[in-house]
Amino acid sequence: MHSPLRNTIPVETLLLAYRSGIFPMADTREDQDVFWVEPRDRAIIPLDGLKVSKSLRKVLRSGRYTITLDAAFEEVIRACAAPRPGHPESWISDRIVRSYVDLHHAGHAHSIECWQESKTEEPVLVGGLYGVSFDSVFCGESMFSRADNSSKVALCWLVALLRIAGFKLLDCQFMTDHLASMGAAEMPQADYLQLVLNARGKPNMTLDEAFDDVVLNAKAFDYSPGQLISQFLTQTS
Repeated sequence: MHSPLRNTIPVETLLLAYRSGIFPMADTREDQDVFWVEPRDRAIIPLDGLKVSKSLRKVLRSGRYTITLDAAFEEVIRACAAPRPGHPESWISDRIVRSYVDLHHAGHAHSIECWQESKTEEPVLVGGLYGVSFDSVFCGESMFSRADNSSKVALCWLVALLRIAGFKLLDCQFMTDHLASMGAAEMPQADYLQLVLNARGKPNMTLDEAFDDVVLNAKAFDYSPGQLISQFLTQTS
């Protein structure tokens, strides 16, 4: 079903759609229309079932990337919408970008950023992801990577933060080989909607609070935040 309106999608409409198991997409990056998608099958990543390879754990522990939460939401979503090798087009139109920026300002859309230090410049954004949160559900929307494993590191942080905060469901929308390799599972839409229903109610803490908890505990144990995330995922995977 197409929506022909040219303005942003209201926050309330987006939240109602996500609670109903549907979400908007555009045909092209320049398209001002959106259509509403209800997948027949849904992909989720069980929060206690993320698969983290030895090489990825090494990257996490190394501190190669500095991780932030909600520090550059619009930059992340626009990076996800940008052309990339093999994927010149995108379903993330400018209207969708502006709509999700509004959702971010309302506290229901979040980003995780991976930054790489530079000797001559400010840290460079090299990877990240964004998604929508409501109740104890997080719906991952898209991710991007400009450096090895950067989007995977962002996903590891997301899963750890969701577990720490007490979220119950991480939705990935459509199954891909990449998500399957990280532990994603596919289920009928009706089963997914039951999980959404079971995840009603607020989590124990916000993602901001969970992020601060990681940073404070890392300092207390004289770890890097990445070391703490790697250890946490090792204990819970």
